[in-house]
Amino acid sequence: MMNQPNPIVSMNWLLARMYEPDLVIADCRFALGKPESGREAYEAAHVPGAVYLDLEQDLSAPVGEHGGRHPLPQPAALEAALRRAGIGPHSRVVAYDDQGGAMASRLWWLLRWLGHDAVYVMDQGFAAWQAAGYPVTDATRVVVPGAFQARVRPELLADVDDVRAASRAAEPAAWSAAGGSAAEAVKPRSLPLLDRLSAEASLVDGLDAAFGSVDEPDAADAPASGKPAPLLIDSREPRRYAGLEEPIDRAAGHIPGAVNRFWKGVLNDDGRWKSGDDLAAALDGIPQDRELIVYCGSGVTACPNVLALQAAGYGNVKLYAGSWSDWISYRENPIAAGDEEKPREQ
Repeated sequence: MMNQPNPIVSMNWLLARMYEPDLVIADCRFALGKPESGREAYEAAHVPGAVYLDLEQDLSAPVGEHGGRHPLPQPAALEAALRRAGIGPHSRVVAYDDQGGAMASRLWWLLRWLGHDAVYVMDQGFAAWQAAGYPVTDATRVVVPGAFQARVRPELLADVDDVRAASRAAEPAAWSAAGGSAAEAVKPRSLPLLDRLSAEASLVDGLDAAFGSVDEPDAADAPASGKPAPLLIDSREPRRYAGLEEPIDRAAGHIPGAVNRFWKGVLNDDGRWKSGDDLAAALDGIPQDRELIVYCGSGVTACPNVLALQAAGYGNVKLYAGSWSDWISYRENPIAAGDEEKPREQ
């Protein structure tokens, strides 16, 4: 494993350092479908000194034909937003939310993508901070703009062509069945219905029972170079992965060849991030020696999985920022859904 700094810090860690001059605290609370709720929650109460960064206004680009529901912002636009938040080249940034770390992890990943490693996510979130009796305020501080400079790391990002290549290598039959057209969905293998899982099954055991081992995309399906193809990891709820339901996007299913690791599997029941043996168990079966491409619905809740993989020592992890909502925006991309083929909605 690679030696990497732990990207998770405790509430006590932040409490002890919250007034240090190089520390920037970022409130990233946001609720899908309620775009104003995060800022309203921030204005009502937040960690003293925190600035607010909005998922859609600051940490995403406007929605277009492609790029998904939360498109990756242009580096220059994101650089400007980070400067307005007071972030400079020597800042330590601690992000928090109340969504299990999903929104805070988005900021964590974006800063690392722009070359800034001194960024962390606060464990548990604001509700736990407030419940513990730690200080909160509704006062908004005056922010001195920072001098942040973007130094893009393209190696942290996968685009749709990278994902197509990985999918073809893992599931060539899916692409052959699709015939280069989006006229129908295809199935990579027979997948038993998730509602057969017992309610008591652990998340990881349940996913293994439903979809088989995460190693099922055969490493033998490698490019001509002999190097194993990247492994695609779908971070959404198991029922969305299987195509049994889709409450947000216009098509259900998953990218052919992808395996499922629901992002909340890296959290304990009390909302704390797993570490040590617990984290290793949550990621059991994911090979350390392969490139990993992680996606979700729109590139947000994949970020906790990317963060957890880094914390566990995985060194070759990329984010498919457009994720499922980008994938289905291309009519030629096939869809795997459960154990039956069905027409794809146009």
